[in-house]
Amino acid sequence: MAEPSVAAAAAVEERRRHQRGDLVPLAALISRELKNEKMEKPCIRYGCAAQSRKGEDYFLIKVDCHRLPGNPSSAFSVFAVFDGHNGNAAAIYARDNLLNHVLSAIPRGLSREEWLQSLPRALVAGFVKTDKEFQSRGQTSGTTVTFVIIDGWTITVASVGDSRCILDAHGGVVSLLTVDHRLEENVEERERVTASGGEVGRLSIMGGAEIGPLRCWPGGLCLSRSIGDMDVGEFIVPVPYVKQVKLSNAGGRLIIASDGIWDALSSEMAAKSCRGLPAELAARQVVKEALRTRGLKDDTTCIVVDIIPPDHSVLPPSPPRKMNKLKSLIFRKRSKDSSSKLAKKLSAVGIVEELFEEGSAMLAERLGNDSSAGQETSGLFTCAICQVDLAPSEGISVHAGSIFSTSSKPWEGPFLCADCCNKKDAMEGKRPSGVTVL
Repeated sequence: MAEPSVAAAAAVEERRRHQRGDLVPLAALISRELKNEKMEKPCIRYGCAAQSRKGEDYFLIKVDCHRLPGNPSSAFSVFAVFDGHNGNAAAIYARDNLLNHVLSAIPRGLSREEWLQSLPRALVAGFVKTDKEFQSRGQTSGTTVTFVIIDGWTITVASVGDSRCILDAHGGVVSLLTVDHRLEENVEERERVTASGGEVGRLSIMGGAEIGPLRCWPGGLCLSRSIGDMDVGEFIVPVPYVKQVKLSNAGGRLIIASDGIWDALSSEMAAKSCRGLPAELAARQVVKEALRTRGLKDDTTCIVVDIIPPDHSVLPPSPPRKMNKLKSLIFRKRSKDSSSKLAKKLSAVGIVEELFEEGSAMLAERLGNDSSAGQETSGLFTCAICQVDLAPSEGISVHAGSIFSTSSKPWEGPFLCADCCNKKDAMEGKRPSGVTVL
């Protein structure tokens, strides 16, 4: 048998180092980061506007985050909208804790590309950990979340509920980067909830008549995914739909907003209403247009983020487009074939490249099949969700006993602690959630 090359041996050692969680000298990481900077980063301009009716909408804006401490080239930005219901406690808790939980789930010592590739799994872990911790407080509030991370030209969006993020790319192509988890509109989610033990139906009034949108019972929630909502049952899951795309260097505009906007305006209408305006004025204009159309019937929050080429002070205007060409290209996960065709079409015109898309609610599918996900540090394994250290005999494979797992080896990682494994089983309908609704 031929001996492995020096390069192959180095690659193997690199993988082992990541699995062990070994620290890499900061100088080495910064040097590697600078070598990988092949394209100038865009400028980020943003604006936020809101009108409150219930006081349950919250948002997060952080533009000073760094993957590597003290290295400006490792900067990334975070924008998020939290639309609470049944009180504001869940929205506040998610705003204050979700980012830290996501970042704590990312292995140390990664290059930029590896960091970006690890984000989808870390977002799943962060959402579930935030939900688990909030539910342990015994409060029945819940919240939607639309959470956006921008690193260079790469945009990663994670969402539960019916807040939404759209991309208005150069050329006037409007695409949806989230999926609405409304039971009324999402057939797949209705089927998942009922298969997990929930009941889906409309509100019954005197005489047996049914009114309003489809809801999940007990609790009467219109959504199939959220953070919190312990009184509804754990088949209302916090596992986010995640989409990651890379813009061309022409840039683009994101509109992130609660359903107070989207119940009044379509994605196209929202994008069109603020084109040509700087981000701060654009956010105000979208809120103004929503209020003009529907009035203030719900909390209404909008964040506009412009991702601008470094040689422009504002987002370049979009050229006129033919009505039937690339009109309202909406990203929805229908099948691998349709997603692939859409990505190829967008890439061909230099607008956006799709890097990742996944919406499964099953942790066995979302946390991966490799043993490195249960990273070993100092002889211990780490829970893939809550990041607590586990002795090898304590870890429970996320694939153990799961009919949804694609792994044929349930002894492989990633691994969960007993509490997180119990939560996983409850979300999949294998055991009662333990929540009693009075």
